[in-house]
Amino acid sequence: MKQDWNPDSYGRFADVRLQPALDLLAAVAGLPEGDIIDLGCGAGVVGPALRQRFPERRLVGLDSSPAMLGKAEGTGCYDLLVEADAAMWAPERPPALIFSNAVLQWLPDHPALVSRLAGYLVPGGILAVQVPHQQAAPSARAWGESFAALEGGTPTAKTSEVLEPEAYFDVLSPLGRVRVWETEYLQHLPPSENGHPVRLYTESTFARPYLEQLDDAGQAELIAAYEARIAANYPIRPDGSVLFPFRRLFFVLVT
Repeated sequence: MKQDWNPDSYGRFADVRLQPALDLLAAVAGLPEGDIIDLGCGAGVVGPALRQRFPERRLVGLDSSPAMLGKAEGTGCYDLLVEADAAMWAPERPPALIFSNAVLQWLPDHPALVSRLAGYLVPGGILAVQVPHQQAAPSARAWGESFAALEGGTPTAKTSEVLEPEAYFDVLSPLGRVRVWETEYLQHLPPSENGHPVRLYTESTFARPYLEQLDDAGQAELIAAYEARIAANYPIRPDGSVLFPFRRLFFVLVT
């Protein structure tokens, strides 16, 4: 059974995780009337920015994690919080904006998924999405390589469903006006006494499909192997911090 998300572990790097969401929100303009959906709202870190930007709109947060929704409720930003799987969700009424920050990478069949989400919107509504596009980076590859090296390990854990930018353009352009772009953020991760900062950053997200297959001893072995692999790719600076390049993919569709 999959474990619930750990809001505290995920929130350790809240500042660098929030910046792409703010950049995505800055690209949203000219909304028609309707609700705002924070699809995969997590702990509600984008809730304050959405509420400030659209103070008169009904703001609905949706997530599959009870622990994350508990944190989101504490922000006081949402009119409604819904526990649901984003892959199966449908709105109760057509929204003006579906805003999805770092969620869709976990869901399958993106051509069908993004087309379905776009179809829920009111005319002139906006689908705004940001996903990590980091699969080819050493930080991501090292989890699969380390897992495969374990006795009985297999590198088949599915960690991302993200397509290439051109694929999203081809799927979305018949549905409206679309903009697709990528940004690589040079993230400055603070030092930690609990391990390599890149390991701590990726352990709470990208590594979950690997770690969930192992007991405590196996997880400890995998973590040690991962840290050994990434040490050369992401050197520790004199103050213990790390510079961590991280690529993200964005698209905004106006229907």
